[in-house]
Amino acid sequence: MSTADTPEDVAHLLVRCLEAEGVTHVFGVPGEENIRFVDAVNASPSIEYVLVRHEQGASFMAEMYGRITGRAGVCSATLGPGAINLLLGVADAHTNSTPVVALAAQGGLDRVHKESHQVIDLPAMFAPVTDWSQQVRAAGAVPEMVRQAFKTAQSERPGAVFLALPEDLEGAVPDPPLNPLPINRPRPEAPSPAQLERAAEVLAGAARPILLAGHGATRSGATDALVRFSERLDIPVATTFNGKGVFPDDHPNALGAVGFMRHDYTNFGFDNADVLICVGYELQEFDPVKINPQGDKKILHLHHFPAEVDSHYPVAVGVLGDPCAALDGLADAVGRTFHGDGRLIRGLLAEELAHGRRNSAFPLAPQRVVADVREALGREDVVLVDTGAGKMWMARLYPTYEPNTCLISNGLSTMGFAVPGAIGAKLARPEAQVLAMTGDGAFLMNSQELETAVREGIPMTVLVLVDDEYGLITWKMELEMGRHSHTRFANPDLVTYAESFGARGHTVKSADELLPVLRDALAHDGVDVVSCPVDYTENLRLTDRLGALQGPF
Repeated sequence: MSTADTPEDVAHLLVRCLEAEGVTHVFGVPGEENIRFVDAVNASPSIEYVLVRHEQGASFMAEMYGRITGRAGVCSATLGPGAINLLLGVADAHTNSTPVVALAAQGGLDRVHKESHQVIDLPAMFAPVTDWSQQVRAAGAVPEMVRQAFKTAQSERPGAVFLALPEDLEGAVPDPPLNPLPINRPRPEAPSPAQLERAAEVLAGAARPILLAGHGATRSGATDALVRFSERLDIPVATTFNGKGVFPDDHPNALGAVGFMRHDYTNFGFDNADVLICVGYELQEFDPVKINPQGDKKILHLHHFPAEVDSHYPVAVGVLGDPCAALDGLADAVGRTFHGDGRLIRGLLAEELAHGRRNSAFPLAPQRVVADVREALGREDVVLVDTGAGKMWMARLYPTYEPNTCLISNGLSTMGFAVPGAIGAKLARPEAQVLAMTGDGAFLMNSQELETAVREGIPMTVLVLVDDEYGLITWKMELEMGRHSHTRFANPDLVTYAESFGARGHTVKSADELLPVLRDALAHDGVDVVSCPVDYTENLRLTDRLGALQGPF
């Protein structure tokens, strides 16, 4: 019998369903129980299987690919331990409202009901960190379940889903043969005129309104609508860490990002506000107590879905539907301007960054690192900022001009996502330079994916901030207790370590070396690791200085 006459098994049907969904990459590690699926992906004309070195890395690659493209990133693993390793990146995607479809093998249907080798209840394990978690129980269910998985992951509030495929079904042949289901993508719903009218009444009576743009504004492509709204009504705009870039930081009404652990410059804009216009903001991005400590401000919630209930986020009016249409409709209905002024706040942030740019201390001050990274990257280049002390400095000070160009995990705030995530980001945005900025603690959590990038020919640069400790935890312990412990460790020679994977390694030996080294690494059509010593004594100086600031601003 010829190959053309061979009946199609479930593994090949699953791949055709993925092709129909527009999937271009599957990130994963093969196992004995999903070899037919991996073989079917290998035969696909439109999907590339990206072999990774740890399933956790696969999940972060899928997450960042999904975050940038808006289409579900796909990761794959075998059963048991392989599937468990996907869990962290899936949870990170779920808490960052990012579309991801996680696929895993499972033991055969003849043994999943009992104690059996490598079998655990995977759908139950993934259920708390996904929007939908299921196991295929019949070959004929595959087209429906794949369509449901992508429909859920790419819904108005995107998130992660999980689908397990038992090993005996993978090789089964559906009878009769099946095809992928057609895809109907819903258009964004227009906001209710009644909701817009009520919101306009609240806003028209405001004295000092301020707008907060969150991750949902980025997903909605709301940049132009935000700029129009801000300019028409003259209202200042702040963003969350996850929303950085959705409102350009060089716009006269930009206030920067809010969400730092202490009362930062941007918070003073919220202190004086009486109405908060929250566009695409989700409570998981940061606690609303930071911007509404007394719970007394009127809040307009503009999003695709209702807000979570929180005593510090009392929604006066929710405008549900397309945030872009809601902003334009609200501006039309209000018909006045407010003359908001964020110059002082912008000036304070700019002054701090300029001071860092002039700082020639070595090891480098974090402000100098932020300034040089900004200088090295173009407006549309991508930096992924791993969790740690460096994240706080980048989130506060790094000017961002386009959405999804400064990627931060602020839902789960996971360490170790930046290096594998940079691979997903580069595949999603091949025309952009991609920089993974990570502390030395986070770097070694998933540094094995350097080999993946080298083998797959994916150019990227990794900037490792070296302080030989978990600096953010030291910072927090010193703030709360005046002492710290168990945060120090040792590092390998990072240049030799990078070269052992086939990457180029660089060590920064003075403050003036960082920028030229970064430019050289980013221009290289390969993988580079830059080891940069950093002095985080600036951390406590910053929080002491912010704690001494007094409003009003």
